[in-house]
Amino acid sequence: MPQEQFDALLPAAMAQKAEDVGVTKATRHPKQTFMLAIMAGAFIGIAFIFYTVVTTGNSGVGWGANKFMGGLAFSLGLMLVVVNGGELFTSTVLTVVAKASGKISWGQLARNWALVYVGNFIGAILLVVIMQIARHYEQGNGALGVSYMSIAQHKLHHGFFQAVALGIMCNVMVCLGVWMTFSARSLTDKLLAVTLPVAMFVAAGFEHCVANMFQIPMGILTAAAADADFWATTGRSAADFADLTWGHFVINNLIPVTIGNIIGGGFCVGLVYWFIYLRPGKEA
Repeated sequence: MPQEQFDALLPAAMAQKAEDVGVTKATRHPKQTFMLAIMAGAFIGIAFIFYTVVTTGNSGVGWGANKFMGGLAFSLGLMLVVVNGGELFTSTVLTVVAKASGKISWGQLARNWALVYVGNFIGAILLVVIMQIARHYEQGNGALGVSYMSIAQHKLHHGFFQAVALGIMCNVMVCLGVWMTFSARSLTDKLLAVTLPVAMFVAAGFEHCVANMFQIPMGILTAAAADADFWATTGRSAADFADLTWGHFVINNLIPVTIGNIIGGGFCVGLVYWFIYLRPGKEA
């Protein structure tokens, strides 16, 4: 067989593949896009469950090492999306490459982003509901529930521009990981490509809007659903988490993080590589 069937694609070919993928995403049937987005929202929520379980109760592990272990666990989410198929908003912003090349319209791009964003939110919330019915937060004598709420609470106290910046850095890493999968020739290539970029952004505390669609509502509903026995066991009280509200979630986190994710993935990765590899070809 020709050797090129096994070699990874080179950067210029990766950019061309990103453009082709963007066209496919933006022209896919809306119902298919929406269902794939619901699946991706749930996949990322599953990854945050894994992260929370792995990082809870590790008092004997160093802060950085604990974050790194959690980051590796969280990489499961993008693995599930890339391998099984899913439409994830943070990587969907790379469709700007196809728009920059004139292959799709503004309307197609906007419809795709909206469907994926709403689908991701629904998938994440459905998983939250399942985890609440399962009373998953009671595990570890309630320590897991305290982790869900504490992580969510921390995310609500970034300044607006701080949250935007954290969102930018997050999606730079996510989209670099996805971009590297465009070079892949095998399943193993794809899995390796996404693991460390995802682990890095999670360990560094960057902000991912779809992950927060699961984690913060999980914290909000845990605080609302926990009974007296839970609070007595954990030594905490509902008053400790009174700031976990839907309004704070949307205004203090979801909006600025989404803006940052769009800038980080769409502009800092997608349009930069479009300019390097695709725009010169158009000029020629």
